[in-house]
Amino acid sequence: IGTSALALMGATGLSGCGKGGSSAGTVTVGSKAFTEGVILSELYALALEDAGLKVDRAFEISGSLIHTALVEGDIDLYPEYTGTGLISVLKMEPQTDPEEVYALVKEEYRKQFDLVWLEKSQAADGQGLVIRTAAAKKLGIKTISDLQAHAGELRFASQGQFDERPDGLPALEAAYGAFDWAEHEVYDEGLKYEVLKNDQADVTPAYTTEAQLTDDAFTLLEDDRRVWPPYNVAPVVRTEVLEAQPAIEEALARVNAALTTAKLTELNARVDIDHEEYEDVARDFFETI
Repeated sequence: IGTSALALMGATGLSGCGKGGSSAGTVTVGSKAFTEGVILSELYALALEDAGLKVDRAFEISGSLIHTALVEGDIDLYPEYTGTGLISVLKMEPQTDPEEVYALVKEEYRKQFDLVWLEKSQAADGQGLVIRTAAAKKLGIKTISDLQAHAGELRFASQGQFDERPDGLPALEAAYGAFDWAEHEVYDEGLKYEVLKNDQADVTPAYTTEAQLTDDAFTLLEDDRRVWPPYNVAPVVRTEVLEAQPAIEEALARVNAALTTAKLTELNARVDIDHEEYEDVARDFFETI
């Protein structure tokens, strides 16, 4: 889905929501427009309803709009990632310590936006590099340092913005040195695993909870020099909403405590690979916590 389509979906999903959510006493939960985002937001919505709160769902909002929607009161909370808050929203330099990043975004969001980061989960959807397992075995590659040493023998499938983002290739090369790929081509994000599977490329950027990583054909490389910021997930909520509905914090803590990176990957796979409905996947998991 293109950016304009996501923006349209976001605008449609928010229609009718005024300042302070959809109506008095109702909590409006937003989500970004990707599988993990809607699963997490549905888990939040289920937890809030289980705690006796009324919930409106405003899902699949463009990532470029969702922070503004929260600040302006069109939604009341949504799941965000600490690294995204640090780099994309606050425009700060990447940092790699999970606790320091969380403390920083928590403080800056409070001061700049009057928003509260609730407790973060250990689950993290961070950045990584994925290599075809066959290529990794052939060249003995297990870490990104190994990859850099063999870059001249490998084909890189970028998604364009990775080459420019401060936490993308620039950060990678600052830590590991230049990657002089045999080929460096740009492919659509949705095609990257197909490109690798078809032996059109060997390496691609990925997020570490992507469903396809359950496939043995792909190997996630160890970031042995800890280049990338942490991307722990946490609910971000408007202060006035949390003060009016303090039960929100305990309800969402129940979800965060149960989430792990492996569990998020599994949930994503049930939707993206097994084609189950995200509502069913979220409810199944929620009923176990």
